[in-house]
Amino acid sequence: MPRKRKLLAQLSALQNTSSFPQINAVEQLNTTPGADPSPKSSKYFAIEKKNSPQLQEDFFNQPCVSLAKSFLGQILVRKLPDGRELWGRIVETEAYLGGEDEASHSKGGKQTQRNAAMFMKPGTLYVYQIYGIYFCMNVSSQGEGAAVLLRSLEPLQGLDAMRELRRASRKAPSRLLKDWQLCNGPSKLCQAFGIDKAFDQRDLTQDDAIWMVPGQDPPGEQDVVATTRIGIGNRGEWAQKPLRFYLRGNRFVSVVDKKVERELAA
Repeated sequence: MPRKRKLLAQLSALQNTSSFPQINAVEQLNTTPGADPSPKSSKYFAIEKKNSPQLQEDFFNQPCVSLAKSFLGQILVRKLPDGRELWGRIVETEAYLGGEDEASHSKGGKQTQRNAAMFMKPGTLYVYQIYGIYFCMNVSSQGEGAAVLLRSLEPLQGLDAMRELRRASRKAPSRLLKDWQLCNGPSKLCQAFGIDKAFDQRDLTQDDAIWMVPGQDPPGEQDVVATTRIGIGNRGEWAQKPLRFYLRGNRFVSVVDKKVERELAA
């Protein structure tokens, strides 16, 4: 069954099940003339706002590569101070393996004030700043100093709020962002979800403002592309290791590796 029809079937089933009530995406937001008419939430998903089976420590407590793959299809939830919730399906990750990994902030096993979250319990957020402006969000895994970078999300709920946050984070006025442009990169993701350094060292299993819930349509191994990480510079063999993972055919992925996808198709 094509993915769209399958998701619509799931939506219908969820609407008819009392334990998974359908909710509104966000409260109605004021719109301006000429605004993008795209929906405030994905029309293919019914999301349970309360009583969601939140992912717990046993999920995060797995080896880094395994966790990076397991994140694909799971849903990141961010509750804003005004009560609105933002939901996004994880579609792209990168694994950083700790001391042995020359591209990791914890290479050589060095622990600093900046990277301390990488050495904390699995499920701890490691948020760092790049270029003195942008933020990137990682989640600690099993293994000393190992963590997974969240690279891209497929926005599901609160898209208008994400646009507001992205617009506020950019200094110069710009055109209205399309859905696929909201979270297709690690820094864009943080902007759209209002993530900054204040989230560093927070526990995804305990925090009231950010957590994860299971996705409704987990991908199979054949749906996952494994390729090289992005922007890690000259790190020898580590620059060539296939430690970036993304959902094949998903238009919300930041960078598609066409060569690897052709090889997989062959």
